[in-house]
Amino acid sequence: MYFWVKRKSLTAATLLLLSCDFGFAQQYDLLIKEGHVIDPANGISKVMDVAVRKGNIAKVAEAIPEPDAEKVIYARGLYVAPGFIDTHTHVFVGSEANVFANGMNSVSPDDFTFRSGVTTVVDAGTSGWKNFPLFKRQVIDLSKTRILAFLNITGGGMTGSATEQNLEEMNADSAAKVIRENLETLVGVKIGHYLGKDWGPFDKAVAAAGKSGTPLFVECHLPEYSLADQLARMRPGDMITHTFENIAERMPIIGEDGKVRAFVRDARMRGILFDLGHGGAGFWFDQAIPAAKEHFYPDTFGTDLHRFSMNSAMKDMLHVMSKFMALGLTLDEVILRGTWNPAKAVRHQELGNLGEGKVADIVILGVREGKFGFVDSAGNSIQGNKKLEAELTIRHGKVVWDLNGMAAKNQLRTFGSEK
Repeated sequence: MYFWVKRKSLTAATLLLLSCDFGFAQQYDLLIKEGHVIDPANGISKVMDVAVRKGNIAKVAEAIPEPDAEKVIYARGLYVAPGFIDTHTHVFVGSEANVFANGMNSVSPDDFTFRSGVTTVVDAGTSGWKNFPLFKRQVIDLSKTRILAFLNITGGGMTGSATEQNLEEMNADSAAKVIRENLETLVGVKIGHYLGKDWGPFDKAVAAAGKSGTPLFVECHLPEYSLADQLARMRPGDMITHTFENIAERMPIIGEDGKVRAFVRDARMRGILFDLGHGGAGFWFDQAIPAAKEHFYPDTFGTDLHRFSMNSAMKDMLHVMSKFMALGLTLDEVILRGTWNPAKAVRHQELGNLGEGKVADIVILGVREGKFGFVDSAGNSIQGNKKLEAELTIRHGKVVWDLNGMAAKNQLRTFGSEK
């Protein structure tokens, strides 16, 4: 049977009804064609198509028919991966000067995430159990970027030295209670920036993590705690950050013999996770290069994104990933550390993969070839021959970053293009 009608004479509801009744409705909202899909969680690294429907991954397969999709994006010669997860950021942005919690030292996530393929950030303890509700109202609930967070054991979070040294601000029961009430967002407990010798704050953070059933996130700004003792107090699944830092506050992971210290390797064998935590001062080639020679790489690529690091040697997630390709990792290996590893680390395995039914957070990557310089926190540089670039970022099925108009409705001629 044939059916013809002037579309202008029909309402949107009638058109929808007719399309369903006569089989005109397209099965997918979006189809990414002919890209090299890298999905470590599902063991995929080959050219495939990815179909999206209602904000979720509908199908990953070879040669999905184009007529089945309302919109088709062609990704031949590019790479398609799950949206990246940055495990170390500071995004509790506000108007307070010289602090991170509700302050100007943090950054607004949407301003920096999508352009580097990041669809989820994990705030590294910028808020504490007292001011997390403000963080949620002011930033988390208003951002397009998905924001998860570690909760600081200090009630006020990162509000300055005086508060962060106050033992009365550190309460395991209060922290655990706030985490249990916000498990959709809060993923664990953070300890850092304590200058005393008392192990009480560290032990309270461990207790809060235990009471809430979540991991501990340990920052190295604990100068009176030895690295060996910190790792010994941590449990399997806990994370330590600033892995390749070389400053007076903490013993570096590379010993005097130029090798990764034995107790550091033992900690990894015991299940402790090592986050990059690049930041402004957290990444040194004199640690990373010897470690890379022993194949000791970070488990996750936390950038330590904040007001200062983004304009220093760190820059963004893709720059960090490119830097580690220059240090010997393959493209598949850096994508693993930017997707599935962090999803498991923060216990949100619904993220970081392209499994059918999962949320459609996707990045389409280009790999530029040439000579590129990568700098560390000491001002030293190395050269690499590959650099990653986000061509397109999709968050929950919607295009949120399009570098070169891949998803544009029409491609128009410009002056001189006919020559």
